[in-house]
Amino acid sequence: MAPLLNPYLNFDGNARQAMEYYKEVFGGELNMHTFREAGGAGEEFADKIMHGMLTTPDGFTIMGSDGPPGMEYASGNNFAVSLSGEEEDTLRHYWEKLSDGGQVSVPLERQMWGDIFGMCTDRYGVPWMVNINTREG
Repeated sequence: MAPLLNPYLNFDGNARQAMEYYKEVFGGELNMHTFREAGGAGEEFADKIMHGMLTTPDGFTIMGSDGPPGMEYASGNNFAVSLSGEEEDTLRHYWEKLSDGGQVSVPLERQMWGDIFGMCTDRYGVPWMVNINTREG
């Protein structure tokens, strides 16, 4: 199997809600484990998500967690999650769900290079890029 690049997202106490939201968007199987289950945190973090992993029917894997005790949370703008491909209906469906309740910075529309492209930040502050490859050959 070829190496895969999987995003790992850190949240500030709302990893459960965010991972459940991504499951609504993409479908699939979601597994989450709390700090309590791992035995590695005090009561304040006991029910926070130590590790969550969503595996989708389309082959995506999204992982995430609440920051562990002692780790300062820094809302990042130094990354984006990219979805790309040729399946326009599927990618538009994801775009609609991801941009709902979020902020669109580049509308999903045909760009000068020929593809349909858009950028948004979802309701949890995660930036997304969607690229629908429409070029032939």
